[in-house]
Amino acid sequence: MGFVDSIAGLSWPTLALVWLGALLGGFASGAAGFALGIVASAIWLHILEPVHVTLLIVCGGGLIQLGTIWPQRRALEPRRLWPFLVAGLVGIPIGVLLLVRIDTHALKVCLGIFLAAYGIFALLAPPLPHVKGNRLADAAVGFVGGILGGLGGYSGVLPAIWTQLRGWPKEVARAVYQPFIVMAHFVTLALIGAVALDRRGLVLLLVTLPALLIGALAGWRVYGRLDEQRFRQGLAGMLVVSGLLLVF
Repeated sequence: MGFVDSIAGLSWPTLALVWLGALLGGFASGAAGFALGIVASAIWLHILEPVHVTLLIVCGGGLIQLGTIWPQRRALEPRRLWPFLVAGLVGIPIGVLLLVRIDTHALKVCLGIFLAAYGIFALLAPPLPHVKGNRLADAAVGFVGGILGGLGGYSGVLPAIWTQLRGWPKEVARAVYQPFIVMAHFVTLALIGAVALDRRGLVLLLVTLPALLIGALAGWRVYGRLDEQRFRQGLAGMLVVSGLLLVF
């Protein structure tokens, strides 16, 4: 048996699926700025323990988000971002606590149905007036996003939808939900790291990082070629795919 087989207990077919999940999840994150957790976990949860799936999502996703935030640093606006971050910090521990107390499968099905329905609506419906919103509404979205982040690394889903409803340009939107995802991932890691970061988890992280980075780079190149309309259409399509993956 090779190093990966003997240390992490992975067969080569299993390793191929781990890499496939990383590649597709990295592409989704690079192109849309979120959805790594949903896309990758749709594959990983069939072959890995949930605690290690969460570890890969928060570590790998956090690194990808840091890399793609840097080129957009001029679009960062702390005044716009802080309600999401503060409320998210409150929600994350609740999500981690619920992780061991509720039926996460039922939650994923409900979340998947919502994402698919909203994505189809966004693709087919005529443009609607933008939601004005306020800091309290932003904080509410951040709070629920934090809970979803603690439950399974899905922190970016609701902020991504909300920024589109607010009508923010794609650079502004990503400059809000990507830093939020980074915060949520690393706080979640701090809360679950003592359990998840064992020898097997560390090896899994090391072997998935190359595929994650390749996928993220490819997705980032696609993002750079999208205008506002194409970005919104791509985001809606990503929500549909993400929702269906969660359901099935």
